[in-house]
Amino acid sequence: MFWRIFLRELSASRARLALALLVVVSGAAVVSALLNVQLDIDSKLARTFRVFGANVVLAPQGKSSGQALLPDSAWRQVAAREARDRRIAVAAPFLYVVARVSAASQPAPTPISAIVAGTDFSRVRAMNSWWKVEGHWPVAEDEALLGSSVARKLRIAPGATFQVRYGPTDRAFTASGVVVTGGPEDNQIFTSLAAAQQLAGLDAKISLVQLSVAGSAAQIRGEMSDLSAVIPAAHVRPIPEFTTGEAQLARKIRLLVGATVALILALTVLGVLASMAALATERRHHVGVMKAIGGPARRIIRLFLAEVGLLAVVGTLVGCTLGFPISSWISERAFGSGASPDWIVVPLVAALMFGAALAGALPLRLLGRVRPAVILRGEGWSL
Repeated sequence: MFWRIFLRELSASRARLALALLVVVSGAAVVSALLNVQLDIDSKLARTFRVFGANVVLAPQGKSSGQALLPDSAWRQVAAREARDRRIAVAAPFLYVVARVSAASQPAPTPISAIVAGTDFSRVRAMNSWWKVEGHWPVAEDEALLGSSVARKLRIAPGATFQVRYGPTDRAFTASGVVVTGGPEDNQIFTSLAAAQQLAGLDAKISLVQLSVAGSAAQIRGEMSDLSAVIPAAHVRPIPEFTTGEAQLARKIRLLVGATVALILALTVLGVLASMAALATERRHHVGVMKAIGGPARRIIRLFLAEVGLLAVVGTLVGCTLGFPISSWISERAFGSGASPDWIVVPLVAALMFGAALAGALPLRLLGRVRPAVILRGEGWSL
C-alpha cells in the first residue's frame, strides 16, 4: 500500500518533482565537477609548478675557507635516487665560478666579470622548458649558452666566439644561443659541467644540485628528509618562492571551491524549497483524506522522505554523470590535462544533495499538521 501511494503521488506531482529534480541535478553536476577537480588539485599544481624550474636545492653544509663545494659523488647519489624515485622529476648539477669574459671579435676587448655555470644541458632544458633561447642549446663541448644581460654587455650574438679566463686558464667558447629568463640566469654563462671543472681546476667538484620534486608539500618535505639522510654532507633546502607559492595557491583554490560549493548548495535548497512549497499546497487535500481514514503522521512523513531520497539519488547519479566530464574540461583548460573520475565524490555529493533536498522539503513537513476536519469541510489550508 505504501509503495502504491508513493508511486501515485509521484505520478500526480511529476511536473513539480521534475522541476525539483532539475534543480538537484544541476547542483550535483556543478558540485561533483568542483570536488573532482579539488581532489586532484595537489598533483595538478605540482606538475604545473615543475615547469618553472627547481623547487629544492642540495648545497654544501657550510663554508670553512674559500668556496664550499660538494664532491661529485653527491651528484651521483642524487642521480641514482632520481632513477628509482618517481617524486624527483629531474635533477641537475651546477658548478659556479666567477670568471673574466671578453668578446674575441673586438679589437681591444674589455673583459667583464660574469658567473660561469657548468651543468648538464639536457637536464637543465628539461627542468626549465619555459626558457626562451635565441639560437640553439649547446651540443658541443666548446659551445656555451649566454644570458641576455651578458650577451648585451659583450655585444655578441649567437655564433660569435668569446674568451673566458679563470686564474691562469683561458678558454674560448662559441655562443650557441642567448637565453632570456627574467631572472639571475640572464647574468650567467652556461657551459658543460666538464668544461667548467676543467676551467676552474675543480675536477669531481660541484657547487650544488637543483631538483624538481613533484608532490604535495608533505611529500616534498619527506623527499628532502630522505635526501638529508642519504647525503649527510649536504644541506637540503626548499626554494621558498615555489614551495610557499604552491601551498598558498592550493589553499586559495580550496577556499574558492568550498565557497562555490556552499553557494551552489544554498541555491539548490532555495530551488527545491520553491518547488516543494507549491507541492505542499497541492497535496494538502490528499493528506487530509489520508489522516481522516486513519493514516498515521509518521507514514505521511515517510512518503515525503522517500521522495527526498529519490530526488537525491537520481539527482546525484545524473549530476555526477554530467559533472565528471565538466571537471575534466575545467582541468584541461586550467592545467593542460584532464581529470579522471574519483568515485569518492559520488557518496559525498549524494550526502550533500540529500541534505539540500531535505532542507528544501521543509514545507512538506507542514503537511503532517494538516487538520482533516478543516480540509474535508473545504475550508482551505489550515494547520
